[in-house]
Amino acid sequence: MHIHFIIHESYEGPAAFSQWVTDNGFKQTSTHLYLGESLPAVIDFDLLVILGGPQSPLTRRDECAYFDVEQEISLINRCIAKGKALVGVCLGAQLIGEALGAKFEHSPQREIGYFPITMTDAALASPLFEYFQLTEVVGHWHNDMPGLLPTSKVLAYSQACPRQIVEYGDLIYGFQCHLEFTQTSISALIASAFEQDAMFGEQWVQHPVDMAATDTRAMNRLLFQFLDKLVLKYKAH
Repeated sequence: MHIHFIIHESYEGPAAFSQWVTDNGFKQTSTHLYLGESLPAVIDFDLLVILGGPQSPLTRRDECAYFDVEQEISLINRCIAKGKALVGVCLGAQLIGEALGAKFEHSPQREIGYFPITMTDAALASPLFEYFQLTEVVGHWHNDMPGLLPTSKVLAYSQACPRQIVEYGDLIYGFQCHLEFTQTSISALIASAFEQDAMFGEQWVQHPVDMAATDTRAMNRLLFQFLDKLVLKYKAH
């Protein structure tokens, strides 16, 4: 298996995804957009993982010179046409929705920290999520949420956001939440992107000290188990 990552910012990298790739002996490549790297022209990978960032699908090139939403949507559509597996996280989930014609929306509440999600009946019936309990505590860092199509399945929601995990197709999944956070990666995100004055006091914003101290291993294992199942499903196609 060859896994390719689209990385928008230095402080929002693959984190636990990389551990899964290494543990399985898979090939890993990345596009670091913040360094000016170009998106891949040749789709020689099996799974594309599009990570998060402070941008939104409405962000223009004059606002962020290295973020080109049309190019990312084009890459996503080429991957779908080739039958590749796709996982989008946060911004990545919104971009997958946009590529399929599902416009992103603002989440009812901003969520930053570790809070529970609730799995839907569709998730509990899916072999890819068989290791998930009805509720699981996972990471969050968002203002927006992915759009939905009539064929989309919402697999998880939270009190603050009705779209935490979305199935767009057999091999296409969007995670508004962050199961990939580790103590190392969340510390980098806090240092780079936590706007203390703007965020303190909001109901669904956790104190950064508490975030940095949270043990992420349980939710990381859930991510690994989902990815293992996704790989098996991909190989069976």
